[in-house]
Amino acid sequence: MTTVGSAPPSQPNAAPPQPEAPSAGLRLGGMALRDGVMLQSDRRWAAAVRQPDGRIAVYSGDKARLPGRELLTRVPVVRGLARLAEAMAVLPGLRRRVGAPVLPQEDPRLLAATAASAVATVLLRRSRRGSPVAREAAVMGLSIAPVLFALRDSELSRFHGAEHKSVAAYETGEAPPQAAKEHERCGSNLVGPLLITNLATNAMLRRAGKQNRPLPVLMAGLASIGAAVELFAWMARHRGNPVADLLRRPGLELQRRFTTSEPSQDQLDVAQAALKELVRLEGAAPEPQAAAGA
Repeated sequence: MTTVGSAPPSQPNAAPPQPEAPSAGLRLGGMALRDGVMLQSDRRWAAAVRQPDGRIAVYSGDKARLPGRELLTRVPVVRGLARLAEAMAVLPGLRRRVGAPVLPQEDPRLLAATAASAVATVLLRRSRRGSPVAREAAVMGLSIAPVLFALRDSELSRFHGAEHKSVAAYETGEAPPQAAKEHERCGSNLVGPLLITNLATNAMLRRAGKQNRPLPVLMAGLASIGAAVELFAWMARHRGNPVADLLRRPGLELQRRFTTSEPSQDQLDVAQAALKELVRLEGAAPEPQAAAGA
């Protein structure tokens, strides 16, 4: 762990750490943390967390690799699940390194909202009213609505906006404050693809008469997520395609209205610290970046 800066967040003249501009081929993702941001590349991760004394603590490391990864990443549907598993595997190690509640799942409001979502989803899935399409859309809406309202205009949503702005600035070369807080590779853009894949897998379960059997339901759920990730990747490769844009629209609206908020400069400083550390780990060849506020 390293510590960046000595100025508390209330000090307006604290200089933000400035990451270099991107090198070709370095693709980033990430997530908001409680009081921080975590970013990942294909091989490594870096996180920055604002400490109570105002300093920014930075943590980083290599991502764990699944056994047989080279083979798994060649198999459609399976490769999406493999990449998700590797991304999620970072979180327990990060939590141990920080030694304090830092994951978004540890926020009491988010925990309560997630529990409410789970109860609502179970009750609705037991209902047989309405068409399968309407019911599946209602299930998805109820499953995320409490979480969305818990996130809206929260510290977590502002760090989410900081994460997106830093990644967008890295990719475009613009200044982070001017970058968009919505990003097309955000996980919220899985909403459209998941609706389609859930409808398809649930239809197959009903046709086979196995919609109430735990193992087939589990396997269908995994297949739905893997297929949704494939569709998500297709969307990223086909910007401007009308179908891709339509599938992306629900996620962008969720980001705009609920899951991201405009961050403060202090929060952008934290995201920039995580980005600078990840770029350093990757040894990315820098190009000049527009100065903050340009």
